[in-house]
Amino acid sequence: MRSLREPRAPATEEELADFELDVLAGFVLARHSAGLADSTIRGDTNHLELVRKWFGRPLWEMEPRDADWYFGTVLRGVSSSTRAARAQALVTYFEFLELRHKVELHELTGRVVECPIDEMNRPRMSVEAQLRIPPTEAELDQLFAGWREELASCRKFAPAARNYTVARLSADVGLRINEACMLDLDDVRWELGRFGKLNVRHGKGSRRKGPKQRVVPLINGADRTLAWFVEDVWGQFDANHSLPGAPLFPSERRQLDGPGARVNTDVVRRALAAAVARHLPGWTGRLTPHVLQHYCARQLYQAGVDILAVQELLGHSWISTTMRYVHEGSGVASGGREAAGRLLSGGSESLSSSAA
Repeated sequence: MRSLREPRAPATEEELADFELDVLAGFVLARHSAGLADSTIRGDTNHLELVRKWFGRPLWEMEPRDADWYFGTVLRGVSSSTRAARAQALVTYFEFLELRHKVELHELTGRVVECPIDEMNRPRMSVEAQLRIPPTEAELDQLFAGWREELASCRKFAPAARNYTVARLSADVGLRINEACMLDLDDVRWELGRFGKLNVRHGKGSRRKGPKQRVVPLINGADRTLAWFVEDVWGQFDANHSLPGAPLFPSERRQLDGPGARVNTDVVRRALAAAVARHLPGWTGRLTPHVLQHYCARQLYQAGVDILAVQELLGHSWISTTMRYVHEGSGVASGGREAAGRLLSGGSESLSSSAA
């Protein structure tokens, strides 16, 4: 037997340069296959290039003392969020090196891959999260009631009803806009549970590890909202339900072949902003899809739903994140058990009648 730490004949500079380029290309491809957004991958590679430029040698040669100097001296005056993001990009890159190229690197260089970031020198994120106070239940009722009435006379009913439904799901079950836009028609599982569930395949991940899948129950009237959309609205789009990958929320733009195009997240965000300006003007510019998530979390928690259940519903990795969402709920509201039962049984009027 021979130890991996036993030094071997080093490769030439040209071989190492080619290998370094191949490794970085493989890293980018692996992150694409994990489903990360192009912007996230670009951000990580930019961080790695900046560290590589400072270090002047392949990153696999970095040791903890190099990271100590870089983050403790070179980046001393940089914002904590930038330092934390750069450190996380480095950690992810070294995880890739260890999983894919540990043996090959030792063959070429005689080095054993070891991440220079550890618990002693990992930069901490010290930026306080922005506090978001959601609107009251009466204000949200005013917004969606006005929006529903508008559907009866709007010029393009199907797109308007689609945008309404996505926003309603954000408020009722805490679904993110991008999560909703990535749903397929087959992701609605009516047979699961009492109300049906959504198979959210592209949930928000953490620490750049890619999408995190979860199952979201259609509580709080979301089942009726979605049933109305699928039965009365979906067929008005140019999408083919018989093909795999048919989007739950299609675009009104035609597609020559395939199951149909998906709605863009910007379209839904603009529709929400316009509806707020018309029906809840006091919240213009402040009521975003993310605030609707905060509203959902607060309503469920104040109605008596366990904080761990709210965390699972929203797909948070850390309970501390969920606690920031329910900051107004220092305790369960009086009559919480009855209110929770009302939320779980529906709680909102049927859209099929109100949107007619």
